[in-house]
Amino acid sequence: MKKKLIPPEEVALDFLHEIGSREVAADPLHQVVARIVDFVVSVAKCDSCFVYVLESGHLILRASKNPHPQHVDRLKLPLGQGITGWVAAQRKPVAVSSNAWADPRFRGFSELPEDRYEAFLSVPILCRDRLVGVINLQHVRAHVHTPREIELISNIGLLVGAEIEMARLEEQYLRITLEPEPGSPEDFTKASRPRVRESRVERSDPSLNSQSRRKHSSPPR
Repeated sequence: MKKKLIPPEEVALDFLHEIGSREVAADPLHQVVARIVDFVVSVAKCDSCFVYVLESGHLILRASKNPHPQHVDRLKLPLGQGITGWVAAQRKPVAVSSNAWADPRFRGFSELPEDRYEAFLSVPILCRDRLVGVINLQHVRAHVHTPREIELISNIGLLVGAEIEMARLEEQYLRITLEPEPGSPEDFTKASRPRVRESRVERSDPSLNSQSRRKHSSPPR
């Protein structure tokens, strides 16, 4: 049974209200991007939906309509590489109706079946005119993206940018707070490990061992 698409006019206000509520809740990043994928596929027909998030200068795949556990959080793209990287660098949408792999900007990953899909729509996710990520929609067969469809997904990219950025910063803050503070017992233990290993290497050096034996074997004066 095919999933019925929701008319954009009926969900716009509800979606805006939901975004506002989620921003206050400060949900984890994975929950945020998963809900964005669910919403996009509810208003736009597609066979694949990816959400990439900009982190440390790279676009990282954070959510997918189709299950790709081996690639989510691992697949990384530099800005400017592939259609996705081009959209991120230029902050402009790209719509390819067929033979997406023939586009000179396309970069494929042999392990992803979506690389063989015909149609490709990619839009930037922005927050206050700053790049936050990219939303990709793909179709197995050729599909002409109407101006209305491109505008709809582009507007979603504008609406969810602040929410993704807030969740990403919260995740980054949690990672920092979980790291041991300078001078703490955990930090001392971590910092001392390389010196312990170095000490072991020194003791295993034959020349040092022989010097040590000569020193201890010499007669007292």
